[in-house]
Amino acid sequence: MPCDTKIRPGQTFTQRKTEVREAIAKLSSALVTGRAKAVVGPTGGVAFTGWDDRANVTDNCAYRLILATGSALAKQAIARAEQIAGRTVSRQAVAQGHHAHEHDGHLHWHDHKG
Repeated sequence: MPCDTKIRPGQTFTQRKTEVREAIAKLSSALVTGRAKAVVGPTGGVAFTGWDDRANVTDNCAYRLILATGSALAKQAIARAEQIAGRTVSRQAVAQGHHAHEHDGHLHWHDHKG
């Protein structure tokens, strides 16, 4: 997974994998308890609000990891967000990096290509 490779100076690949795994577990738990929420943007991008301990993991990477390894309840929380938005998360938008930032209330969805 690309987010596994964002290794800080002095950090091993194994340490980074553990850090990412722990961050995703915390996000999954927060989604289940309602402390964090998934948001689906107009282009089908996904973002997570209320996720404090990101460990430099992007929303898109977190989404892919939750789908691959997350709990059924965390996946249900994402499905609820899709229902509320009236659209599904677009795999193409996720692959292209469409995202929003929590600091602006997820108002501006974009990628960093332009």
